[in-house]
Amino acid sequence: MTSRKKKVQISVYLDQAVMVMLADYAARREQSQSMIAEAAIASFLSPDADERREAAIAKRLDQVDRRLTRQERDIGIAVETLAVFVRFWLATTPALPEPTAQAARAKAAERYEAFVTALGRRLAKGPKLRQEISEDVNPIDDNGM
Repeated sequence: MTSRKKKVQISVYLDQAVMVMLADYAARREQSQSMIAEAAIASFLSPDADERREAAIAKRLDQVDRRLTRQERDIGIAVETLAVFVRFWLATTPALPEPTAQAARAKAAERYEAFVTALGRRLAKGPKLRQEISEDVNPIDDNGM
């Protein structure tokens, strides 16, 4: 027959918000509040608590680092996309005489509205450009085209 160790009863004062969190957590886990409080205190007093906290922080920092790396890649794609487009546009678009330029500006405003609408649809539905571009793309030649 195994004997249970007798536990010592203590009285603690908890902030109302902490008590609500404890009660909610205990109810969700279907465990006693006493058992959860004991485990929390043991964890807090454990000699490896600092290492566990450090590991948790390191894990979160790694996640932040991965997100920042993805953002850096996405910004790089956006900048390069703009640079390629501008280079192509400047190389292929001749200057227009003034009477034609006025009509072209009116048409450009109409086309810009269509572009913004299409961009909005693409951003809402996807796929995103970054999902279509491999991270292992090697440049074809020196001028980026």
